[in-house]
Amino acid sequence: MPTTSPSLWTDRPDDWDDADDTPADPTPPDVGAPRRSRHPLAALLVVAALGGTGTGAYALGSRDEPAATAPTTAAAITPTAKTDVGQVYAKVSAGVASVRVGNGSGTGFLIDANGTVVTNDHVVGEATTARLQFGDDDALVDARVIGTDPSSDLAVLQVDPAAVRGITPLAFAPSKDVAVGDTAIAVGYPLGLDRTATAGIISGLGREIEAPNGYTIPEVLQTDAPINPGNSGGPLLDAQGRVIGVNSQIATAGGGSGNVGIGFAVPSDTVKAVVPTLLAGRAVSRPWIGISSGETTSGSGAQVAAVTDSSPAAGAGLRAGDVITKLDGEAVGGPGDIAGAVADRAPGERVEVAYTRGGQEQTVQLTLGTRPETAP
Repeated sequence: MPTTSPSLWTDRPDDWDDADDTPADPTPPDVGAPRRSRHPLAALLVVAALGGTGTGAYALGSRDEPAATAPTTAAAITPTAKTDVGQVYAKVSAGVASVRVGNGSGTGFLIDANGTVVTNDHVVGEATTARLQFGDDDALVDARVIGTDPSSDLAVLQVDPAAVRGITPLAFAPSKDVAVGDTAIAVGYPLGLDRTATAGIISGLGREIEAPNGYTIPEVLQTDAPINPGNSGGPLLDAQGRVIGVNSQIATAGGGSGNVGIGFAVPSDTVKAVVPTLLAGRAVSRPWIGISSGETTSGSGAQVAAVTDSSPAAGAGLRAGDVITKLDGEAVGGPGDIAGAVADRAPGERVEVAYTRGGQEQTVQLTLGTRPETAP
C-alpha cells in the first residue's frame, strides 16, 4: 500500500493542492429551512431508495423454446448477481466508517492511505477526538480531529494508517460535472445500522443551505433521498462509486422533523478546496463583503437586506434597500451571483460595486475583508 496520499480526483491528478479556500458569502438559502440537529445523530442525507419492479413479463423457459405463458415476476437472475448499486456498495463500503463522538454518531469515509477521514463539522462539533468503526465486526479505532470548517460543514479526522491497511480509499469526481437525473448512491450508518446503501438521483443543483456557523454553503447538491439520523458525513456517490458530495442536511415541511424527500450534500468541489487547508493545520480564509441580500421585485439584481457594522460594505456606504446590479462590471442577476463573484477573489482585493438607491445609479469601490468565524 502506498505511503503517500494519492490524488482524490480521478480525472484531475495534478490539482488537489491548487486551492486553499472555498467561497461563500451570506445570502439567504433558496430552499425553505433545511433542518440540522447536532445530536444524537445530526441532520443528514442519503439517496432515495431505488425501488421499482417494472411491468415487463419475463419468460422462465429455455432460450430456444420460451414458456407459452410469461409469468409476471421479476427478471430471472442468478442469486449472486449484483445490481449496479450493489456493485458500487461492494466497491466502496469498506472505506465507510461509523463516527462516534460522545453520545452522538454519524458517518465518515477514508480518502487516502494515510488514515485521513472526511465527515461533517456538525458530527464532531467541538470534540478533539472521535472513535471510528469501519465494519460491524471491526474494532473501534481512535481518531484525532485534525481540523474543522463550520462554513462548509466539513471536518477532517486522522486514524493510524495501520488501522486502515488494506482498505481502498474512496476517489472523488468533480461535482461541477454532475447533472440533474444522474444516479446518486449513499452509504452510511443510519440509526446505527451497519453500512447501509440507498440510491436515487440528483434532483437539483446549485442549492444553498445554512452552515453550522450561520453562513451559506453554495453550490450544494440536492437529492431525492430520504435521510436518516447517522448518515451525516457519509459519501454521496455517482454510478462509478466516486464521491460527488458529503451528506449533510434534509428539508422538512410543516414544522415537522420528518424527511420530505429533499436532501442536501456539500459538493465534492468544496471538499477539494477545504481539505488540503485543514490537513495543513490552517483555518480556511474566505473573502467577505458583509451584507445579506435577497431577490428584487424586478427579478434582476440583489437587494441588500442588512449591512453588518464595521464590514467592508458598511465602510463603503452601502445600506439596506440598495439594489446591487454589478460587481466589477459583471451583471448581478440575484443574490447568488454576489456569493459567486466574491468566491473568485481573496481578502484584501478591491471590488467595484454598482447599485441603485432611490432610482439613482451609484458606484463604489470596496476592499474585501476576511469573513468572521460566525455569521453576525
